[in-house]
Amino acid sequence: MNSEQIGTTATVPDRSVAALSLKGIRKQFGGVVAIERFDLEVQPGEIVALVGDNGAGKSTLVKMVSGVYQPTEGEILLNGRPASFRDASDARRQGVEVVYQDLALVDSQPVYMNMFLGRELTRGPLRLLDRRRMARETQELVDNLDVRIPSAKATIRELSGGQRQAIAICRATHWASSLVLMDEPTAALGVAETAKVEELIVRLRERGAGVLIVSHNLDQVFRISDRVAVLRRGKQVGVRSIAETNRNEIVAMITGAA
Repeated sequence: MNSEQIGTTATVPDRSVAALSLKGIRKQFGGVVAIERFDLEVQPGEIVALVGDNGAGKSTLVKMVSGVYQPTEGEILLNGRPASFRDASDARRQGVEVVYQDLALVDSQPVYMNMFLGRELTRGPLRLLDRRRMARETQELVDNLDVRIPSAKATIRELSGGQRQAIAICRATHWASSLVLMDEPTAALGVAETAKVEELIVRLRERGAGVLIVSHNLDQVFRISDRVAVLRRGKQVGVRSIAETNRNEIVAMITGAA
């Protein structure tokens, strides 16, 4: 993506084509089947939650979509086109961004350097870091997404947990052209900071992003998601529209009582 676009949506998604399609995804480690079969579509402008107990296979699935693992069987499509990832860097190059629990931010660096981490802008024949431009464009992005931080030049260690999470989400929003994956994005946050981050996630949907979010917090799932997919012991139990289900049904699906 052209860095000049940082203050606006990265691309104009085709709403008629799924941002992500998973077809018959299976993952096996030796004799252990981690995911038996998984089918799911995430549309542009949609938030889909992935839920299940510990060991259900959620992290394995996210790692396949983000290029850390390759599926044993099945097909991944981005924006309707088959996608095959050699590794996580390859997935990022194809437009998949991940917000992990540990955020992958460098505490000693300013916000703008974290925004362009591994993709730094340079200038001149000596390719010196263009810090002024990176700071300016980062400030434009955080202002556009209404993220309240002291400055794009503030170091990460100066920020609160919620502000750090917001910066990680901003970075993913800027660089993702297809999909944003989120793994427990508010697990370590308090109530007020969780609410702020949830507002930002909902804003991604309004901007047309496809979002797949792993969450143990069912209250959060019902607040911000459009649909929820349930995994249990590596099996896909079902997918429900939030408008057509309730907490009790999802809990029963997770525990096997359904």
